[in-house]
Amino acid sequence: MSMMNTGDILETIEMFTQDNLDVRTVTMGISLLDCIDPDPRKACEKIYHKITTRAARLVPAVEHISAEYGIPIINKRISVTPIAMLLGACPDADPVDFAKTLDAAGKKVGVNFVGGYTALVHKGFSAGDLRLIESIPRALAETDIVCSSVNIGATKAGLNMDAIKLMGEAVKKASELTADRQCIGAAKLVVFCNAPEDNPFMAGAFHGPGEPDCEIHVGVSGPGAVRAALARLPKDAPIDQVAELVKRTAFKITRVGQLVANLASKELGVPAGIIDLSLAPTPAVGDSVANILEEMGLETCGCCGTTACLALLNDAVKKGGVMASNHVGGLSGAFIPVSEDDGMIHAAECGCLTIEKLEAMTAVCSVGIDMVIIPGDTTPAVISALIADEAAIGMVNSKTTAVRVIPAIGRKAGEVLDFGGLLGYGPIMPVNQRDPSVFINRGGRLPAPMQSLKN
Repeated sequence: MSMMNTGDILETIEMFTQDNLDVRTVTMGISLLDCIDPDPRKACEKIYHKITTRAARLVPAVEHISAEYGIPIINKRISVTPIAMLLGACPDADPVDFAKTLDAAGKKVGVNFVGGYTALVHKGFSAGDLRLIESIPRALAETDIVCSSVNIGATKAGLNMDAIKLMGEAVKKASELTADRQCIGAAKLVVFCNAPEDNPFMAGAFHGPGEPDCEIHVGVSGPGAVRAALARLPKDAPIDQVAELVKRTAFKITRVGQLVANLASKELGVPAGIIDLSLAPTPAVGDSVANILEEMGLETCGCCGTTACLALLNDAVKKGGVMASNHVGGLSGAFIPVSEDDGMIHAAECGCLTIEKLEAMTAVCSVGIDMVIIPGDTTPAVISALIADEAAIGMVNSKTTAVRVIPAIGRKAGEVLDFGGLLGYGPIMPVNQRDPSVFINRGGRLPAPMQSLKN
């Protein structure tokens, strides 16, 4: 007996054609551990060869699947082993040469982004970490498709305050070096607490040391499909019916992602990794997480009730998704990137959505302060303190949190920065500019919370 019926098929077609449903990314994770070499030139040659060999058929294979099955697949991406792990073997290397190698290899195979210019320093620095962190602004300024991330904290490790200070400086410098390009450098840099090793979404994707040599991850999207489903629900429906509808819709969306993962795995001869069932918005009208929250009954995203609605959404998405795939991973929840979400942009422009409210929302969603544009004169210490606040939420709640903020060099609160494409545009949001530098300059390691002791 078939598990499909005509109604389900027609509903899925409508999600694609009217509600902006898509598979946001097919990301190939590639281990570079076998490319380690004390000679940086040889290491870069090995990296280029492995990426261009492993991912040679990634783009044509995914485009074939998209055309044959009528499934929009927006991005093809690569994530690699954290480059800091390779730098430790060649202490005299210029880390930016590795970034340029990633950039060249990614362009050769035709992907949109390459993630993994990364350091994992939640408990301290090892060989290569400091050099990579110090090079991040220059690497992002001198490459086009390379993305960078640094994990500065974890529930079991606490927060590396020395790294947090360095990352505030790196974010500011990345914006300064790309000020002539809408400060795009900072838009390709994420600072994590509890970073997942199998995240397919940029800019935070990297291929963790516990992952296999090569695998395929799929990141699904579909805020528009969830919003459209809720729009058909009566306005006086109980809130548990809202949750049930979101859960059922997330199940259908995730099944699409699982299908793509299975097909790509077979086509490329690479194991399927995880399905990241995150609701990832775009600047397109109707494809907005903020609009989902408003469909639940809020006048504008950011008003009282927003955090509760987002908690419901995040939970229901996870519950629906785990029934549709045996291997759910990555971030898997609701994203709230301001410049990439039409509803968030409107809420920020009218003053209903503030950074303080966003911080509260991150306690219940799947990421953090994401694609938030801040005044260009914001100090590195303030950025570091914002990172520390967000990381503390992740550390204490045993969840992933992240910061991706863009200091708009030469611009003030209320002005607009426009990146174009999926990164969108957004108003420059005011930030509390009181000085936290004494706290940030203390350094050291903020201790892990009691709830980390679970053995």
